[in-house]
Amino acid sequence: MSDTTPPGKDHASVKPIVEFEGVQLGYARATVLQDVCLSIEPGQFWCFLGPNGEGKTTLIKALLGALRPKRGRLYRNPEVFGKGRVSYVPQRLELNPVLPTSVREFILTGLAGIRTHADQRQKRLDRVLEIVGLSASRRRNYWTLSGGQKQKALLARALIRDPRVLIIDEPTAGLDFAAAETVLAVLGDMHETYEVTIVFVTHDLHIVTKHATHAALFRGGKVRSGELAEVITSEELGHTFGVPVPVAAGPGGRPQIQVAGA
Repeated sequence: MSDTTPPGKDHASVKPIVEFEGVQLGYARATVLQDVCLSIEPGQFWCFLGPNGEGKTTLIKALLGALRPKRGRLYRNPEVFGKGRVSYVPQRLELNPVLPTSVREFILTGLAGIRTHADQRQKRLDRVLEIVGLSASRRRNYWTLSGGQKQKALLARALIRDPRVLIIDEPTAGLDFAAAETVLAVLGDMHETYEVTIVFVTHDLHIVTKHATHAALFRGGKVRSGELAEVITSEELGHTFGVPVPVAAGPGGRPQIQVAGA
């Protein structure tokens, strides 16, 4: 269960960011996930899917180092996790809405634990505000923002740490279509332009087929993971969600979800 043992791969190749080998996860005597085998490489875009209560959050906790395996081997790359290059965007924010907090102040809380000079903080702030499109709103009260703007501020707070890995828990939940698309556009740009590795928890299959390179399906204590076309199939999705999910090959072989009656 070592976090630092190098993976059994060619040392000339790029080491994975995280690697699970036969891992069992749970709490006290309860087992949530068993025999998890999953490897996340730099530059990949992963989506975690499955019904509620199937272990997605449990795996995220292990990935972040907040939960140790009961069995098996979990490797977390020290060059990434040991240097604070991982940012987590939760689905819900634990912050007192009574306290007046500007967008600028809110985003700067993302630098907690990182030593930076005032000019460095300002440069980082300006950069992430530009990336998420909130430069003109930096002095607004965070609590007056729309749902989509709040999500972009959450992303900016994570990005200000200059992460190599971004872990996001359902950032589009509860957003209207336009707001969700703007958030996804920011994530797509971070992945393609800045080569940030993304782990994205979602229930939206269309987001998966449009953005992901890899996927992990959670059902019955098991995790089925791999490249997108290998995992997003009618058979695998039907087993995961318990209902038929028609899938066809789209441009470039990317799977596409078939709409009934289309």
